[in-house]
Amino acid sequence: MNASAAAPTPESVSVSDALAEQPVSRVRRGEVEYVLLGTAHVSRASVEAVHALLAAEPFDAVAVELCEPRYQSIRDPEAFRKLDLFQVIRQGKAGLVAANLALSAFQRRLAEQFGIEPGAEMKAAIDGADERGLPIWLIDREIGTTLKRAYRSVGFLDRLAIVGGLGASLLTREDVSEDEIEKLKQGDLLGSMFNEFARESPPLYDTLIGERDRYMTARLRQHAAETPVKRVLVVIGAGHLAGIEKELAGQNEIPQPLLEKLSRLPPASRWPKWLAAAAFVAIAAAIGFAFTRGARSGIEALQTWVVFSGGFAALGAIAAAAHPLSVLTAFIAAPLKPFRPGIPASAFSAGVEAWLRRPRVADFDSLRDDVAHWSGWWKNRIARTLLNFLFVTLGTMIGSYVAGFRIIRNLF
Repeated sequence: MNASAAAPTPESVSVSDALAEQPVSRVRRGEVEYVLLGTAHVSRASVEAVHALLAAEPFDAVAVELCEPRYQSIRDPEAFRKLDLFQVIRQGKAGLVAANLALSAFQRRLAEQFGIEPGAEMKAAIDGADERGLPIWLIDREIGTTLKRAYRSVGFLDRLAIVGGLGASLLTREDVSEDEIEKLKQGDLLGSMFNEFARESPPLYDTLIGERDRYMTARLRQHAAETPVKRVLVVIGAGHLAGIEKELAGQNEIPQPLLEKLSRLPPASRWPKWLAAAAFVAIAAAIGFAFTRGARSGIEALQTWVVFSGGFAALGAIAAAAHPLSVLTAFIAAPLKPFRPGIPASAFSAGVEAWLRRPRVADFDSLRDDVAHWSGWWKNRIARTLLNFLFVTLGTMIGSYVAGFRIIRNLF
C-alpha cells in the first residue's frame, strides 16, 4: 500500500476530530438518506461538527430544528425591533412573549460562559447551506404552539412546573461546566429547562419531546416529497435524535394531516373560568347581602373589595417597578373586573406603562442580553412592561380571592 495514500490529510484529521464522539445517525427511507447530527444548542463542538459534515460530505438539502420565527431571528438579529408592544398587550400575548424571552435567556446565560452565540450550530448550518446553494428546511413546530400545547395538556401541578421551570431559568446563576453543556446532547433545551418535571410527567414530556419528534419527521417527509433529494443533513438537538430516527423508520401517516393534528391547540380548560365566575357571583351576592343588613355594612363590603382587589393589583405593578400612573391604573381597573370580562386589569396597566415609558431603540437592541439576567427584566422597558402585565395579573387574582374571603367571613 502506498504510504502517502494512506496518510490522512490535515482536512481529514480535522473532520475526524470534529466528529469524534458527536452523535451522528444515518437513516435511509426510500431513496433518501438522512444524516442526523445531534447537537447541544450551546456548544463549540456542535458548531465544529456541522462545519465538518458539510465540508466532508455532499448534501442536497439542510434541515434545521427551527420554526419560521426562530429562523428569522437568526437571519435578522434586530427582529425584536419590529415587536409591537401595544399589539402584544391587546392580543393577550404578553405571557407567551415573556416565556419566549425566558427560553432565550436560559440559552444565552449558558452561552455567555463560553463566548458562543445561542443557536450558533443552527446558524452554521444555515450559512453552510447558503454557501453551497442548498435549500434550507425548517422542520420544528413553532415554540408558542409547543408551550401552549404543553400548558393545556397537563394538570394544575404540571402547569406550575412549566411556569416554575421558566422562572428558575432566570434566577439560577450557577456556572455550568463545558462538560455539562456537552451533556445537553443527551437531552433537549426545553426538556432541560423543566428538568425532572418533564421526565416525571408523560404528557408534558410527550408534548415537549415526543410530539416534536413526530412533527419534525413529518416535515422531513413532506419536504422530501416536494423536492427530489438523495441526501439530507438534519441538524437537531440530540434529545430528538433517537426519536426522529425511530419515526423515520416507522412513521406511515400522511404528513400534512399529521402536521395539522400536532399543531392544533387543545381546548382551554373551562373550570378556571367557571371557578372565577362562581367566585365573583358569590362575592357580588355577599356584597348585596351586606346591603340588606344596612348601608354601612354594604359600604364596608364594597370598601373591602376595592382595597384588596385593587391593592394587590397595585402591589403587582409596584413589584414590576411600574410608573406611578401604571400603579394607579392597576388599582382602579382591578375592582372593575366584573364589569369588563375578558379585559384584565393587567392589560390597562401594561398599556399605560408602555405609553408612558415607550421602548427606546436601545431597549430593543439590548433586550436579549438584558433578559439573560433576572435584574435586566427591570432595567429594560420592554421586559419591564411584560413583567407589569404578569405581576398585575397575579396580584388581581390573589386580591380578588382575599377580598372575597374577608367579605364572606365578616358576614358570618
